[in-house]
Order: sequence, then C-alpha cells, then structure tokens
Amino acid sequence: MEIDNMYLVRRYFNQENVVVKELGNRLIVTIKEPENATAAAALKKELEQLNPSKKVSVIFVQDHKEGEIKNDKWQIKGVKHIIAVASGKGGVGKSTTSVNLALALSNLKLNVALFDADIYGPSIPMMLGYDKMPPSSYDGVTFQPFKECGIESMSIGSMIANDTALIWRGAKACGAIEQLLIQTAWGDIDVMVIDMPPGTGDIQITMSQKIDFSGAIIVSTPQDIALIDAVKGIGLFNKIGVPILGVVENMSYYICEKCGHRADIFGHAGAEKTAERFGVDFLGEIPLHYDIRVNSDAGTPIVQSEPDSPYAEAYEKIAEKIAQKLNLK
Repeated sequence: MEIDNMYLVRRYFNQENVVVKELGNRLIVTIKEPENATAAAALKKELEQLNPSKKVSVIFVQDHKEGEIKNDKWQIKGVKHIIAVASGKGGVGKSTTSVNLALALSNLKLNVALFDADIYGPSIPMMLGYDKMPPSSYDGVTFQPFKECGIESMSIGSMIANDTALIWRGAKACGAIEQLLIQTAWGDIDVMVIDMPPGTGDIQITMSQKIDFSGAIIVSTPQDIALIDAVKGIGLFNKIGVPILGVVENMSYYICEKCGHRADIFGHAGAEKTAERFGVDFLGEIPLHYDIRVNSDAGTPIVQSEPDSPYAEAYEKIAEKIAQKLNLK
C-alpha cells in the first residue's frame, strides 16, 4: 500500500482537525487540537522520512471559543496600511510600478514592505535582485522577509525555479498567498504594497475580501484596450468596498533622446480621462523609457539606481500623493 502524508497524520490526530499544505519546498501541517508535543515530534519525523526534500513544520492552532466573534480577515501582524497595486490585464507595467512606488514610499522615511501576490508570474525577486536566493526561517515556521533596497519583501518566486509553472487552482493559490502573508515576520511596517495578479478573478476577489486594504491603485497604459480592463479593476474594488486611491498611467509617453520630440505611442491622457469619468483621482503618469526597463531586469529599480532622474521623480510624486491620502506624512 502506498503511504501518503494524510495516512501518517491519521495515525496521530483526527483527520478532520488537520490541514496539510505544500508550499514550495515546505510541508506545513496545521492541527486544531490541544498541543501534543510528543505526537507532533513523532509525526514530523515520519513525514521527513516520507518527504526527504521538504522542510516539515507541525503547527498547533487554537480554535475559537464558543460565543467568540470570529475575525475572518487574514491577520498580517505589524502592518499598519496595505495598498493593492492592480491592473485589469497583464503587460501594463504593474510590477515595475509596484517596486518603484514601494521604494519611493521608503524614501519618505516610511517602513515599507512589498509582497508579490502575482503567484503565476512572480517578478519581484528579479526586480529586487534576490531571484536566486531561497527564504530563510529561524524557527521552521516563520519566514524572514528579504531586505533589499531598504524595504522588506516576500514572493513565492524565491521558492521556485524561474522555468517552473505553478499549475494551481484558485483555492490552492489563495492558500499559498495567505501562508506567505501571515507567516512572514514583517516587523513594524507603515505601509505594505501588494503587487496583485492581473485581472479580476478568484484570487483578486478572495484577497480583496480577506485583507483590510487601505486602498487600491489601478495601473493602466493610455491604450484603449488596456483602459477597458482598468475599468473592470475599478469596478471590482468598488463592489467589494476597497477605496480607490487613484489611477496611474504607465508608458504614458516617450521622449526622443536625440531630438526631444514627445511621442504618445499608446495614446494620450487615456487613464486620466478614465479616472475623471469614474470620479477617482489621477495620481500621475510614468514615461516609457529604456532605463526603467533595463534597471528592472537588472534588479536595480530606477528609483534606487537613478534617484535624480526624471523617471524616479515621477514615481516620487505619486508616492507623495499616496502618503498624503493615507495620512502617513
């Protein structure tokens, strides 16, 4: 008979009180029973023998007492404000915007964290230069965030190879996001920027319901086809009750370095007009430029590598508006 993880668990605990999750190279067993250190140690030993390539953790949690009001929100300790950076579609520069806005907020003397929730296409590790490094844990339960460019960061991209596709349904993906968020030792954070997955599907809905967002930022290009999907993003957050902090127009225009001519490659002021149409603030425009792309790919974001450039200044101005809206200054 083939032995699986749940078969071993049933030898020690009631299966109905146990949740077994695999997260990258980790196997996490959560038990809703009174703590039994002896049984937990024996179970962990057997699971390690069955899963020699995984880090095994056995965790006891206390169930809610009768009559106690259950808080269904994800409890992210130490974080005062959480903002979502979202887009209705991929390819509009949402992750680049997330990274540089997080760094710009950090330049305002704020303690900033950046979380990569784009679970099927995580790019934050490459943009911050830790894509070859696995996360660390001092106790085998809690992750230590990466400290790069002065901000705390975490991404499932640091746990999987760049060429590995996560073929997960929404429920499993949401479970992985929850685990990473609540089991990372963030410390004292003024504002967390979450790089959301593109679109308006199951993961986005679950996160919007489970996280106490202080607000959301919608990223779009001026292109009509991108604006159609940006409107859907605004509609999602409005329906769930998450405040829209504003709209950012990325790849807004291009300035020729030789002649100084401005070219509105993807159109002009489309995001600004969309923001006005839906009664939300227009936070600013980010130009299309070679340096922004090159520095993102090299793990040296433009705000950190070229702080005096006009491109870094564009992100800084947007960050100041966000900080004012959240009363962080």
